[in-house]
Amino acid sequence: MCGIAGLHGPQHDGAILAMSERLRHRGPDDDGVFRDVEARLALAMRRLAIIDLAGGHQPMTSADGRFVLVYNGEIYNAPELRAALEAVGERFSTDHSDTELLLRLLMCEGKNALPRLNGMFAFALYDRAAGTVLLARDRFGIKPVYWTRAAGRFAFASELKALLALPFLERRLDRASLWHYMSLMYVPGRATILDGVQRLGPGECLSYRLADGEVTIERWWRPTIRPDYRTPAAEWPWRLRQALRAAVKRWSLSDVPIACSLSGGLDSSSIVGLLAEGGLTPRTFSVGFTGAGEGQWNELPQARAVAERWATRHEELILDPESLLDDLVAMVWHLDEPYGGGLPSWAVFKAMGREVKVGLTGTGGDELFGNYGKWTRLEGGGWARLFGARDIDAERFAADFVDRYYYLSDEEKRRRVLAEPGAGTPPSTAALLFAHYREAEGTIRDRVAATDIETQLAEEFLMMTDRFSMAHALEARTPFLDAEFAETALSVPAELRTARGDLKGLLRRAVAPLLPPTVLAAPKRGFVIPLKLWLRGRLRPLAERLLAPRRLAEQGIFKPEFHAAFVRPHVEGKADHTNRVWAAIMFQLWHMVFIERSGAPDFSLADLVERSAA
Repeated sequence: MCGIAGLHGPQHDGAILAMSERLRHRGPDDDGVFRDVEARLALAMRRLAIIDLAGGHQPMTSADGRFVLVYNGEIYNAPELRAALEAVGERFSTDHSDTELLLRLLMCEGKNALPRLNGMFAFALYDRAAGTVLLARDRFGIKPVYWTRAAGRFAFASELKALLALPFLERRLDRASLWHYMSLMYVPGRATILDGVQRLGPGECLSYRLADGEVTIERWWRPTIRPDYRTPAAEWPWRLRQALRAAVKRWSLSDVPIACSLSGGLDSSSIVGLLAEGGLTPRTFSVGFTGAGEGQWNELPQARAVAERWATRHEELILDPESLLDDLVAMVWHLDEPYGGGLPSWAVFKAMGREVKVGLTGTGGDELFGNYGKWTRLEGGGWARLFGARDIDAERFAADFVDRYYYLSDEEKRRRVLAEPGAGTPPSTAALLFAHYREAEGTIRDRVAATDIETQLAEEFLMMTDRFSMAHALEARTPFLDAEFAETALSVPAELRTARGDLKGLLRRAVAPLLPPTVLAAPKRGFVIPLKLWLRGRLRPLAERLLAPRRLAEQGIFKPEFHAAFVRPHVEGKADHTNRVWAAIMFQLWHMVFIERSGAPDFSLADLVERSAA
């Protein structure tokens, strides 16, 4: 696992080194820089050595010097692809480096090789002869790529903060991205929270031509649901268990020890069971809460039952407001962009990173099986449940999907939350998500699955997983997003894949032999923290300071009345505005770290709270 960066155009020697230094946490084991002075191109990498520890140094250059690769990720079908290339005469110089495999495959097939890759990746391939740089991101967007064109230069990096090491890049807030963030609690799509900086989307590749700076973006993969009606319903649990077993085996390929994040839910518990069943008993890590009134957020008993079932070496972490305060500024720094979602994974990855380099998670299981039931309102009741029988237009989608399952409607943002941006009409978050739904195919359930995979999975859950794990030099792997397993899961007819009242019933039947009864019977819970209570207690001074009417008025981003409408009623216990208040707090912290200051944060959040309480 690595961090990658590149810069084309006028530059000094220290520019690429500054970008690389910002990515040190992603790869403390090795680093490298490539420069083509004549072409004015520099590439850099930071390496976390997982596969072929002795080989795989980057940037990696072809024998003839034409191609140069920097690559972040793992290709889990690399052994099969390598054997296929060797069968047609290719000879490898490393023992089993997937970096060399990727380089040679791209040399032979170019971007046409992308659909053959099963794994997680983001890479840049420089072709000297063609004068081009090819950037690509994996199917689901597990690994990130940010890019920008500014001041006559083109630059890319694994993280936004690496681009901000370049002095010519201006720090201007993208108001449209903030608008969407306040509804979703993450920044969606190609745009980022900074004007002029973009991200490559999941399943996309970008070709950059050095001669004239032309950029071409293509979508090489998108979730396609092709229902298999030939397989009897009774066979699907067995087929899924076999496919998931194969995926877990592929994604546990490593030359170093591995561990698992064990939430106690169905997805992560299944991975632990399959690993142990296959003879590889991992270390397991769980987070929980033991404070007064926090029991509804606690899944430690279920996680403990799985650990005992498979005799794992298990570690339980208790999260409280004090530990959150200790690390919250570091979380904001590593996230790069505002994020208002759940934060428990930070503590898990932090503990795992002290012991191992590789950790498996259950991310992706929800999107493949059930989508949290977000399709139920769109289907309606009674006869309307007949798939495709209900006409879903933009207005109904906004009412029955966006406004129900997200946190602020477009109208409420306009009326009570965000100040006027100064130019143009604010964009519609509902329309942004509806565009994904409209382009998808199949039943309502299929279209909702595709929408979630392309949006929330990629730019919320996988973004958070990548940043929080890489902050601790840990490679987080997501076997549910194995290309072969996902294709199998998405071939299950929608009415079998998920059902009202038992959203993940099919997956539960598939993995039932692996899990304790308490886990199989446990209700679905989000992997979140008890913020509602904490914002009325230890975190209340933080909310009062960062969202004070005077600060909001001076800043000119939020309406000053946001405090009276949402903050005061929540902290006084008169209403529950947890998500709205927390989203605003996390944006304000991001603004302090990335706009009001430059470089890594040098202030303590605990001090900030104490000052605000004084």
